[in-house]
Amino acid sequence: MSDSEKKIGAIEWCDLTIDAAEQVKDFYSEVVGWKTEPLSMGDYDDYCANQPEDNKTVAGICHARGPNKNMPAQWLMYVRVASVADSAEKCVAAGGEVIECPRSMGSSQLCVIKDPAGAVLALVSD
Repeated sequence: MSDSEKKIGAIEWCDLTIDAAEQVKDFYSEVVGWKTEPLSMGDYDDYCANQPEDNKTVAGICHARGPNKNMPAQWLMYVRVASVADSAEKCVAAGGEVIECPRSMGSSQLCVIKDPAGAVLALVSD
């Protein structure tokens, strides 16, 4: 995605983090028709979920280990914010909780927050 397409508040990504990604990837291939491709994480593979007609990656299916070891077991949306650090502070001030500290993810910053009702959301910024 080019910088001109990155809009504050836009949902940019979603992925599933679970213990056994290699087993669940087949479930989603059967149920929704995704083709999955392995993505090396070093000593294990996570998976890209691709649309069958054009092989475009639309989601990730990830193991709850490595950089995702603290991620909740669920589908997680990633929303673009101006600053992950600033949004994390605002989350806490508004009664929420930061459950995955701001950290690097490629060239971006990432954190996972929990709102006062208990729902989680990932935030991403440059």
